[in-house]
Amino acid sequence: MTTVRVNASEPVSIEADALIVGVHATPDGPTQAPGADGLNQALGGRLAEILNAVGFTGKAEEIAKIPTFGALPAPVVVAVGLGDRPDGDHDPETLRRAAGAAARSLAGASSAAFALPVATAEQAEAVALGGLLGAYDFARYRTRGEHRAPVGELVVLSDAPGAEEAVRHATEIATSVNLVRDLVNTPPSDLSPARFAEIAREMGEQAGLSPEVLDETELKEGGYGGIVGVGQGSANPPRLVRLAYRHPEAARTIAFVGKGITFDSGGLSLKPAASMDWMKSDMGGAGAVFGSLLAISRLGLPINVVGYLCLAENMPSGQAQRPSDVLHTYSGKTVEVLDTDAEGRLVLIDGIARAAEDDPELIVDVATLTGAQIVALGWRTAGVMSNDDALREEVVDIAGAQGEGAWGMPLPEELRKGLDSPIADIANLQPDRWGGMLAAGIFLREFVPDGVRWAHIDMAGPAFNKGEPHGYTPKGGTGAITRTLVGIAERYAGRR
Repeated sequence: MTTVRVNASEPVSIEADALIVGVHATPDGPTQAPGADGLNQALGGRLAEILNAVGFTGKAEEIAKIPTFGALPAPVVVAVGLGDRPDGDHDPETLRRAAGAAARSLAGASSAAFALPVATAEQAEAVALGGLLGAYDFARYRTRGEHRAPVGELVVLSDAPGAEEAVRHATEIATSVNLVRDLVNTPPSDLSPARFAEIAREMGEQAGLSPEVLDETELKEGGYGGIVGVGQGSANPPRLVRLAYRHPEAARTIAFVGKGITFDSGGLSLKPAASMDWMKSDMGGAGAVFGSLLAISRLGLPINVVGYLCLAENMPSGQAQRPSDVLHTYSGKTVEVLDTDAEGRLVLIDGIARAAEDDPELIVDVATLTGAQIVALGWRTAGVMSNDDALREEVVDIAGAQGEGAWGMPLPEELRKGLDSPIADIANLQPDRWGGMLAAGIFLREFVPDGVRWAHIDMAGPAFNKGEPHGYTPKGGTGAITRTLVGIAERYAGRR
């Protein structure tokens, strides 16, 4: 497991396997960024010449490794591109991504020191967080072949006031994000709804949360028809997990609700094979809620937070729900199921209705909800919808500050008619394929009680990286929106 600490030593004197320095791209060639004073002199004034010789330009996240041949205690200098030289301070996300790219390049090293531009505690936190997230590795199932473990220790070189506390904060956030990545990457054979609930109970209690788990019998008796309907086709029955964090000085309460489909085959409305192989990630919303609650508790934020993990496995069988079935949901409303692959919204509406009973100031639900989100916004940008325009923009702003891409989306009233059902209160899908992400948000809004501020985050793309690693983002589970949820709690607790 990678650790991180702060050291105020001079970069050219630090003992580590590698010294990481930032480099900007300029019209005149790569130029060293602040943070590694004395490095160029120690290398005989030839740093720019060496970088030019190996074709290094300084573009964002570019990496070059330079042997020091004894000129420094560190045997290798790792140059990481920061892109164009900024007019002002180096923004945190640029530093996070650079640190992550550098940490990924140093797998197998025992230690590395970051001599990046760190003049403030915020920048120290960005470097530490990026490094810890970039050093992530999921090797649980590897039994053969060469494998290089992540870099063992990261050192942030900084004397900025508050750097120690900032790095501790980064450590707590990274611990939660990397846990969510582990859960998303775990095969569904090892992460059934019951197993996820067991993990949430055990780890929640250890973190000081109050967990409550409803099994399939209690869900049926309690009227949670959405969760029961989605989970009834699987041999692995559904669960609803409630995790409560309370602080003695809290004056506000917020609630998070996460979609937790541990595997989504589409049910009887079966997905094509090409759309199914990564559906272990369909519990990423519940993972983000779980991870954020753990971080909030460990950070001791002065706010009350309740999290709901709506857990089910969506499978086809003789017991599965059918298109045209009608579900009686926890809210009391009925839903006609037109497509069993539009299942995430069915578990979420039970969680949203239950969360409203906690009388929160706002409810935020998080879900890998629609393929339409990927069509509209791509793989890295989540869609944010809300029944309150100010709240929607606030969530987008918080996500951006955390370095998580998000974009505010509307809930056009004309799409509501497409959800009309001739036999139930509402249908779970509109017949027209256009605007699917927005229609799903409108469906969820129907189950938010009047007067409750609510936001919906659709992160179908950002939750799972099917491409190559980039910055601090690995291939596979990303832990997306965990940081945003913590950021929301911090904003409402008056911390940030």
